[in-house]
Amino acid sequence: MAQDKGYLLDNRQAEAGTRFDALAALFDASTFRHFEQVGVAEGWHCWEVGAGGPSVAAWLRERVGPGGRVLATDIDVSWTEAAATEGVEVLRHDVGRDEPPAGPFDLIHARLVLVHVTGRDAALRTLVQSLRPGGVLLVEDADPALQPLICPDEYGPEQELANRLRSGFRRLLRQRGADLAYGRRLPRLLREAGLAEVEADAYFPITSPACDVLEAATVRQVRDQLVAEGLATDEEIERHLASVEAGRLDLATSPMISAWGRRPVDDGSRS
Repeated sequence: MAQDKGYLLDNRQAEAGTRFDALAALFDASTFRHFEQVGVAEGWHCWEVGAGGPSVAAWLRERVGPGGRVLATDIDVSWTEAAATEGVEVLRHDVGRDEPPAGPFDLIHARLVLVHVTGRDAALRTLVQSLRPGGVLLVEDADPALQPLICPDEYGPEQELANRLRSGFRRLLRQRGADLAYGRRLPRLLREAGLAEVEADAYFPITSPACDVLEAATVRQVRDQLVAEGLATDEEIERHLASVEAGRLDLATSPMISAWGRRPVDDGSRS
């Protein structure tokens, strides 16, 4: 996933690979359903922004075929490089700071990216401008403020602790510039950016083994910051991880809001 300078979940940490695998297990099927819905086809040129792991780029490569192009970018490509096979180009790129790669593109997709980018408004404009006329932008971002509890069924002390730690995690994200209510704004933002045929939906896993894996990896990745900020003690974190790994919690994700739209063919572009 792309990251601003202060991005909390550093891709260079060992837990990042575990998180990417869990995110793929949770959300790839929904993402691929949206790709099918917007009509990704052979010969398309696609830009996967903040690719993180290789799974989405690999799916696009199979769909666009040898006549297409898939560009997978991230600020840290150490986990994305597994996708660098024939038909997939991997490029280090910061969507919040760098000039856009050569386009235009038939499809641009960003999942769990813009919510973390401080310059997200400018980044969104860059993505829209990188579309060919008629091209599709699909942006998928979580909205933690819409459903803030990782344990919606808060019936006991273990669930209360999990939700308190999640509250601390959200505080850390806000300190790093994340917009925790960004997902709900996506339909309006895509329309205001000039896209047409805008639609959106949401996906919300509430119990899954992948949710457990994601939570354990995330907490391990940010435990030092949680302790340093006084948001949790080491003992509380160990107790929570034990509950997660014992399978005693019904863990949810934040709602993943997917919004998509097309660049009008008559917008004056010469691309």
